[in-house]
Amino acid sequence: MTVHAVSFAGVEKTYKRAGLLGAKYTTAVQDLSFELPGGEVAGLLGLNGAGKTTIMKLLTGLLFPNAGKVRVFGLPPSGQDAKRRVGFLPELPYFPPQVKPADALAYYGRLSGLAGAELAQAVRGAMERTGLEPHAGKRVAEFSKGMLQRLGLAQALLHRPDLLVLDEPVSGLDPLAIHDIRGLLASLNAEGRTVFLSSHSISEVEKLCSRVLIMVRGRLARTVKRAEWEAAPGGLEAIFVEAVK
Repeated sequence: MTVHAVSFAGVEKTYKRAGLLGAKYTTAVQDLSFELPGGEVAGLLGLNGAGKTTIMKLLTGLLFPNAGKVRVFGLPPSGQDAKRRVGFLPELPYFPPQVKPADALAYYGRLSGLAGAELAQAVRGAMERTGLEPHAGKRVAEFSKGMLQRLGLAQALLHRPDLLVLDEPVSGLDPLAIHDIRGLLASLNAEGRTVFLSSHSISEVEKLCSRVLIMVRGRLARTVKRAEWEAAPGGLEAIFVEAVK
């Protein structure tokens, strides 16, 4: 039996919020089923409120579905065995402002079970790959939005995960930084890692991904492979606009 890197089967997630006239329920994801093979770079597109961040949090075990099943390499995402194989970059990464990047990464590395020489090597490697080495002496409080994104990505890849889950990985980056991150993700994928990313930038998704999922109001509207958007007039943007109308 083939074990996929990511599997959603009939997944529903509803949020409950207190209100003056009683609880309010909002369904963020409904009847969601898809599978992603290992070794791919897959993208997630949708308008604001389409359910993209909810999917990322379900996949990393930060949220639990109300119905259906989520699996990472065949494992429940909340378990330690799955967490060891996943690196996550949230849309708004946060690090204590007073620390230096290596200290922040060492903290997260220890949480991932790294120690000693292995931890030191992992921190050096992650900083080098994400272009943080020239900024090693700065504190996080001095970082721009783009530098925080680089640090968040370094944290995500620190423990050499099999699956990288990236929520808006190029948000706030300038064109040169976007080019660098694009190259980094391509090299990680060439090493055999699976990358699943969400983005508002259709052009970046086109450059990076071999498969794209388009979400509309919490439902999967369409799955598109690279060959389809390369053959379509207007490319992926035209397909996306048609799907979300």
